[in-house]
Amino acid sequence: MSAQTYLAYDYPLLSVFWSMFVFFLWIMWFILLFRVVIDIFRDDAMSGWAKTGWLVLTVLLPFLGVFIYVIARGKNMGRREMAQARAQQADFDAYIRQAAGTTPGTGSVDELARLAEIRDRGAITDEEFRRAKELVLSGHGRSQHPGGATAAGSAR
Repeated sequence: MSAQTYLAYDYPLLSVFWSMFVFFLWIMWFILLFRVVIDIFRDDAMSGWAKTGWLVLTVLLPFLGVFIYVIARGKNMGRREMAQARAQQADFDAYIRQAAGTTPGTGSVDELARLAEIRDRGAITDEEFRRAKELVLSGHGRSQHPGGATAAGSAR
């Protein structure tokens, strides 16, 4: 048995730092590769053929493909990511408002204003306005006037 056995104390400190640095770069490379692939699929302005071309380039020649993509289209990668984050936040906020029942424009004050506008146009009588107003103030949801249409629906 002529092979040397290396123990932990035989590995110099600079080699430990170098190994950690190489491992860090390797992890960063995979993060960059996945971000580029995700950005390729995220970009709605790019055609299917362009997406296929970029994907083939990044898969067949990963280092060159990713670096070319970052140089050519990297400026807008952050913008697309921010736009997606804003859209997700808006969807989440809308879902929370809908689940809580506080969608904009459905408060009793808004309902009363719509009812007054409908009455001023002459679409409903004063008696219908009074009954719809009582429904809104009593908290029975959207006001209904005779005929089954909602007050907001008849405003259209």
